Amino acid sequence: MIKKVALSFSGGKDSCLALYYLQKQDVQVACMLTTAWKGNQKTVAHDEKRERIVRQADRLEIPVHFIKTDFSTYSEDFVYRIKDMKRRYGIDGMAFGDIYLEGHREWGEQVAAEAGVEAVYPLWSDEKEVLGLLREFVALGFQAEVVKVDAEKLPESWVGRHVDDTFVADILTYRDVCPMGESGEYHTYVVDGPIFRRRP
Repeated sequence: MIKKVALSFSGGKDSCLALYYLQKQDVQVACMLTTAWKGNQKTVAHDEKRERIVRQADRLEIPVHFIKTDFSTYSEDFVYRIKDMKRRYGIDGMAFGDIYLEGHREWGEQVAAEAGVEAVYPLWSDEKEVLGLLREFVALGFQAEVVKVDAEKLPESWVGRHVDDTFVADILTYRDVCPMGESGEYHTYVVDGPIFRRRP
């Protein structure tokens, strides 16, 4: 059984909910890994400033390490950093917040195997169950704001919206949009919630 993991951490709802699940399962999250582009230093996918991720990590009281990368060396850089975390913290697992996309899971399992640890997916569910995860996220008291949207799927005016019951109701009116944004329809930054040990 996995006892100690590193968590792939974006600062958004999926990785924060994954952290919540891991803690409930008494799995120790020894550290977090966040990918950032070598060029502009912003986080991959979310385009967040590193300082915002560091602020979250401080309030979570979990160390965060950045993987400086680009498209050409993304997997290699990730494997290298997992091995580094294995040496530093003695992790035996690498946790990811992916929910149902098989391609994402296959990639995570591959890099974890190359680094000599086990891939862990605490949120893994059937696609039909994602609405329940979003509702649970809100019900648990997490507070998150939308920081990025796919303009072909959702209105750009949604940037800045809070993820609450109204948000849940509104996103259900869009066809072919995953309520949890699993295909990149939207990204979030978590401001507060039950995993944080220090107040904002």
